[in-house]
Amino acid sequence: MAEVYDTSEFRNGLKIEIDNEPFEIIEFQHVKPGKGSSFTRTRIKSLTSGRVLEPTLKSGDKVGKPDIDEREMQYLFREGDQFNFMDIKTYDQTFLSEAQLGESRKYLKENLNAHILFYRGKAITVELPNAVDLKVVKCDPGARGDTVSGAMKPATLETGHTINVPLFINEGDVLRVDTRSGAYLTRVG
Repeated sequence: MAEVYDTSEFRNGLKIEIDNEPFEIIEFQHVKPGKGSSFTRTRIKSLTSGRVLEPTLKSGDKVGKPDIDEREMQYLFREGDQFNFMDIKTYDQTFLSEAQLGESRKYLKENLNAHILFYRGKAITVELPNAVDLKVVKCDPGARGDTVSGAMKPATLETGHTINVPLFINEGDVLRVDTRSGAYLTRVG
C-alpha cells in the first residue's frame, strides 16, 4: 500500500495527493461539533494547475503522500518560452515553460538558485528565494527636494518587469524585491 497521511497529520505547507494530483495545504481547521463526528476543513492548492479546492474530510480519512522530489537548481538561460535550469549536484538540465513558472519568471536572472518540485520525475513548479536583488535599468530621475511621503514611480528592472519604487531611486540602483508580492523592499546598492 502507498504511503498515506491521516487528517490528524495535516499542517500548513504539507504536500498531499488526492485523485492522482499533488496538492499543498494552504490552511486547515479541525472541527469537533457538539453532535456527530469531528471533521477537517481544508483549503488546498493544486501544484500542477494552481486551482484551489476546499474539501471537507472526516476525522481519520486518509490522503496519499505524493511522489514529490525537491531539488536545488540554478537558472541558466531562456530559450524562447522555455527556461533552462541546472541541478547543482548532478548538473542535469531541466526546462520549464512560462506557464509552469507563472509570476516567478518576472524575477529570474541568470545564476539565481531556486527550488524546483518534481512530481513523478517531471518538473512542475519553481520556488524562488523570498527576495532577490535586481538592477534598475530604466526609471525617471529623482527630483531633488521631491520628498512627498509615500510617493512612488515606475522602475523597470533588469528582467524587464516594472515595479513601483520611491522617488529617490535612480537608474543603476540595485533593489531588493519581494518575489511573493512583487513589492520593493529596500535599496542595496
